[in-house]
Order: sequence, then structure tokens, then C-alpha cells
Amino acid sequence: MQENQPVQRLDIQADSRVFVDMANGDANPCLSCGACCQHFRVSMYMGEMASSPGGTVPDEMVSRVNPYIVCMKGTEAGHGRCIALRGEVGQPGIHCAIYAHRPSPCREYRVWSEEGSPNPDCQRLRAKIGLPPLPAMPD
Repeated sequence: MQENQPVQRLDIQADSRVFVDMANGDANPCLSCGACCQHFRVSMYMGEMASSPGGTVPDEMVSRVNPYIVCMKGTEAGHGRCIALRGEVGQPGIHCAIYAHRPSPCREYRVWSEEGSPNPDCQRLRAKIGLPPLPAMPD
């Protein structure tokens, strides 16, 4: 990874939502963690399904919650492993199989705040699986 390449890149959408893309490589803490992907329920509007115009999330990876909301399979009740998660949680190489097509809740989740402090949820979930706390975001 280049020295000046940010680890967490923020992309402000036309509707003011902020999407986050993480760089691949050793500086990306997500590639050795994955705790959030087995903790949170990942719910989204059904329009994010690939069968909808502009949707990207593969239909076979979601469960219907109600006529308008779906969630990633495995996360229906929370504290369940997302169907798109590959690898062993807390080990190097863990990743999202649909990263480029992941739903908005995943795109909006930040590891670090704008000021560079670690997300308290990341810190709590990392501790729960035995990983060290994250430092402030690298420059």
C-alpha cells in the first residue's frame, strides 16, 4: 500500500449519506477482524437487491423482513454471521465476498470517526473476540 493512500476513504453521496471504502492491505484492520459481520443485523430497503433497478446485493443472500425491508442472511436476529463473510473471525484474510456490492449499512459503517478516533463499537467487538484495541487512524 502506498504511504499516502488513506486506509478509510469517505465518499459523500448525492443524498448526503457517507459511504466508506477501506483500503486492502496490512493497514486495513477489517481484514483481520470481521467481528461486526457476525454481530449486527444488516437490514436494508429491498431496492438494494440486485433484482431492483440500481440494486447490487445478490438476491439469494437476503431474507425478507417485511414487504419493504430485507436483511443479509445469517443476521436476521442479530448476533449471527453474515452469509457474505468469508474466513475465520479474528484471523488474517477474513473478508466480505460481496464487498463491491455490499449493502448501505455496511458501506456506512466507519472504523474511525472523522477526527480519527476508533469507533467504540469496533473497540468493544474486537475486545470480545480477543483482538487488541485499534489505535487512532493512521495519517
